[in-house]
Amino acid sequence: MGFRAAVITFPGSNCDRDMACALELVSGTAPIRVWHGDAELPDNLDFIALPGGFSYGDYLRSGAMAANSPIMRSVIAAADRGVPVLGVCNGFQVLTESGLLPGALMRNASQNFICRTVPLIAENTQSAFTRAYAGKGTVHIPVAHHDGNYFADEETLDRIEGDGRVAFRYAEPCNGSRRDIAGVLSAGGNVLGMMPHPERAVEDAQGGTDGRLLFESAIAALV
Repeated sequence: MGFRAAVITFPGSNCDRDMACALELVSGTAPIRVWHGDAELPDNLDFIALPGGFSYGDYLRSGAMAANSPIMRSVIAAADRGVPVLGVCNGFQVLTESGLLPGALMRNASQNFICRTVPLIAENTQSAFTRAYAGKGTVHIPVAHHDGNYFADEETLDRIEGDGRVAFRYAEPCNGSRRDIAGVLSAGGNVLGMMPHPERAVEDAQGGTDGRLLFESAIAALV
């Protein structure tokens, strides 16, 4: 049986095709494309991806309206059952706004849109998303965001760090994120939100393959 993944598309998503192509390239199986207005996810999913973009034009707050889309009730239920859920960039914003991850994503400290490849350190290499990063040291994955500044209060930051829920950190200051956090895991470890775009670093033609390791990790964890 093949890898059964779904990519959610919201109004204003613009990285959903990139995510779908990356998943197909790494797994060999095209993911199911799901519209935000659908009431239910397909059955027997192995993986759910919330892609980057500007859902609802970032109206109100980035990800706030998308977090209330009909499909998110099904995504939350799947996450509660242990299904792996990845939210990248705007998808990370949706995960925080829906309560699946703590914290919030704020405007970059520079007030500018940032689009470049950045160095990252995989801090937790025990999760289903990150095991392939063990021993890799600094990796390089692109970012493209205007609201990528991860914020949480000191108590929350202490808790997620103490619980090993920081998946990735920026190896150098990027956007003002508290403690340079670039990726956060849920308490159960099956939900990951990250600002950098691993789907844009899965083949040499993109300038590097460090993002591919994330998808390979997730697929291998299901075997």
